[in-house]
Amino acid sequence: MKKDDPILSEAIEVFGRCEDRESLNRREAESDIRFARLSEQWPENIRKQRELDRRPVLTINKLGPIIRQVVNDARQNRPSIKVLPADSKADPETAEVISGLIRNIEQASNADVAYDTGVDQAVSGGFGYWRVNLRYTNEFPADADLSALGPEVFEQDIAIERIANQFAVFGDPDSTAADSSDWNVCFVIDDMPHATFKKRFPNAAETDFSSDAYQTTTGWVTEDSVRVAEYWKRERAQKRIIGVQKPDGEPVVMVAEEWEKLVKEGQTEGWEVVTLPRVIDCYKVTQYLLTAVEVLETTEWPGTYIPIVPVYGDEVNLKGVRYLRSLIRDAKDSSRMNNYWRTMATELVALAPKAPFIGRKGAFETDVSKWATANTANHSYIEYDGAEAPQRQPFAGVPAGALQEALNASDDIKAVTGIYDASLGAKSNETSGKAIMARQREGDVSTFHFIDNLTRAIRHTGRIILDLIPKVYSTARIIRIMGEDGTPEDRQIKQEYEVANDNGDAIIRMHDLRVGRYDLTVTAGPGFTTRREEAATQMIELIRAYPDAAPLIGDLLAKNLDWPGADEIAKRLEKMLPPQLRDEQGGIPPNVQQDMQQMAQALQVLQQRLAQAEDKNAIDRAKIGVDQYKAETDRMTAVQGAMTPEAVQMIVLQTMRDLMVPNELPQGEGQTGPTGGAPEPSGLAA
Repeated sequence: MKKDDPILSEAIEVFGRCEDRESLNRREAESDIRFARLSEQWPENIRKQRELDRRPVLTINKLGPIIRQVVNDARQNRPSIKVLPADSKADPETAEVISGLIRNIEQASNADVAYDTGVDQAVSGGFGYWRVNLRYTNEFPADADLSALGPEVFEQDIAIERIANQFAVFGDPDSTAADSSDWNVCFVIDDMPHATFKKRFPNAAETDFSSDAYQTTTGWVTEDSVRVAEYWKRERAQKRIIGVQKPDGEPVVMVAEEWEKLVKEGQTEGWEVVTLPRVIDCYKVTQYLLTAVEVLETTEWPGTYIPIVPVYGDEVNLKGVRYLRSLIRDAKDSSRMNNYWRTMATELVALAPKAPFIGRKGAFETDVSKWATANTANHSYIEYDGAEAPQRQPFAGVPAGALQEALNASDDIKAVTGIYDASLGAKSNETSGKAIMARQREGDVSTFHFIDNLTRAIRHTGRIILDLIPKVYSTARIIRIMGEDGTPEDRQIKQEYEVANDNGDAIIRMHDLRVGRYDLTVTAGPGFTTRREEAATQMIELIRAYPDAAPLIGDLLAKNLDWPGADEIAKRLEKMLPPQLRDEQGGIPPNVQQDMQQMAQALQVLQQRLAQAEDKNAIDRAKIGVDQYKAETDRMTAVQGAMTPEAVQMIVLQTMRDLMVPNELPQGEGQTGPTGGAPEPSGLAA
C-alpha cells in the first residue's frame, strides 16, 4: 500500500493526536526516570559550572530505595486471577480449569517479568505497559523434518510479554477508562536501523529513506533509523439479534436478518419467537504494521480488546486532561535541596582551606620552606624568629546550619512520598512491634494506589485472555493447567462429556471452553509459598496454645512444611486421624470395606430373626446376638482410626465367624464358607 492508502493517512493523523495528548506526560516521565533512577539530579548548567570551578557536585539519591520499596512490595504480593462461572451454562470445574490455564500462561510466558516491569515503570515514571500476544506452540530448527508433523504445528498459545520501552506505546487519546478497556486505537513504535529494516522487510516498496515521501512525515525517518509502527484499531459494529426457540424446545440466539430470511423462506414452522429484537455492539480488532509510506502487514486479531495493557501511576484528571504522575514527582525539589546542602557542608568542612598561622613580621624567615608546607606535610619541628611563636587560627567548626537544612530536606522527602524510616527497615523511635507495624502500614496505605492500579491492569489482562481462550483453544487438545501451588496437570479440552472405558467407568473429564460465560476476580496478597509458610507458623502457634489440636491437624501442618519428607510424614499422620476426620475412603482397604458391608447385612438378618421369633428364649438369644454384634461394630468404629488395616481385617473376620448364622446369612453366587453357611469375607483366608 502506498502513501495515498486511506489506512495510512488515517494512521498518521491519529498518531499525531496521540503524540500531542501524551507529550506532557512523556516529558515529565523521562525527567522523573532520569532523576530517580539515573541520579541526574543537578541542573545541567549548575553542574557544568561547578565542575569547571572544580567544586564538588554530590548526589545522595534517596528516591531509588523509596521506589524499590513500593515495587518490591508489589512483587511480593502479586495479584492473582481467579475465574468464576457467570451463567447457568458455565461449569464450576471448567472455571477451575480456566483459572489453571491462565496460571500456566503466566508461568510459561514469564508474566511476572511483564508485571514487574510495568509496575516499576508506573512508580518511576507514571505509566508502564505490557502486552498479550499469540505464539505458535512449537519451534523447529532449520534442518527439522517437517513431513511428519501433524495439525498441532498450527496450534497457538497465549503469552504475556513485557514492553521494555514504555515510551514506545501511544494510547487512545480519547480513553477515559482506568484499565484501557475502552481503547479503540493504539500505537507501538519501533525505530529500526536502516539495515535491520531492509533485512526484515526485503519486499518493502520504499527503501530509499532519503526520498521526499519519507521526509514529509516528521520524526518517522532519521539518518540512523526508520520508524515501523503497529497501528491497532478497534471498530465497533452494531447487530440486531433475536431470541427464538426450536421445535424441540432449545433456545437459540440469531441475527435478526437471518431469522427474517428464514421466515420468508417458510423454514420456521414450529419455531417460536421468545424475545424482542435488540441491538448489540460487536468489535473487530485489526493490527496494521506500517511505515510512513506503506502498510507492510495486516493481521486480524481474534479478540475484542486491543491487547496492550497499561498500568498507571498516580492519575489526576483536570478539565478532561489526564495527568499521570510518578511516586517521586513532588519529591524532586526536596532531593535537590538535600544534595545542595550536603554538598555545601562537605565543601566547607573537607575542602575548605587549612587554618593559617599568624605571627609577627620576620617570624617565618627561619625554616621558610617548612612554614610553607605546614598545612600539607608533617615536620618534626619548625623554627621561628622572635620572642612569640606563631599561632594557628582555630577551626570554624562543622557548618551546623547546612547540616540542619539537609536533615529538613530529608524529612521533606519522607513527608511527600509517605515512606518513612520504618517502611524502609530503619530503626526509629518506635519500640514495640505493634507500633513499628503501624508505621509500616502507614507507608503501605500511602502508596497503595500504585498496587491497586496494578490489580486493575492484571484484571484487564485476565479479561483479554478470557476473551481469547475459546478462540485460541478451539480444537481438541491436551492443555497444561497450573495449580495454585505450582503443581502442573494435563487436561483434555473441547468436549463436554466424559470418556468411558469398557467397564463404563469415566476416566477422562473433558471441558468445552466455548460454552458458558465466565467472569473473573483479581486478589492481591502474598504468593502461595509465602501463605503456606505463614499457615505453618500459625499452626505451630495454635498447637503451642492448644496441644490437644496436634493429633487433629498434624497432617495439615506437615503438608505446609517446606523440607524433604514432609509429604510422606503428612500421609503417615493422616492414617492416625479419627475416622470422622478421614477422607471418604477412611484409609481402609477396599476388601476390608467389603467385609464390613457384609457385616452390616448380617446385622439386618439378625434383626429380622428377632422380629420373627415366637419363643421368648429365642428372642433373648437373638437380642444377645444383636447386642454383641452392635458392640463389636462400635468397637471397630472407635479403634479403626488408631489401628492398622491388618488389625481391622482380623477383627472383621473374627466377628463374622462368631455371629454368622449358617444358611440364613447372605450367600455369594453359589459359594459358601467352610461350614456350608455364609461365605468367607473376600480376600480373607479360612
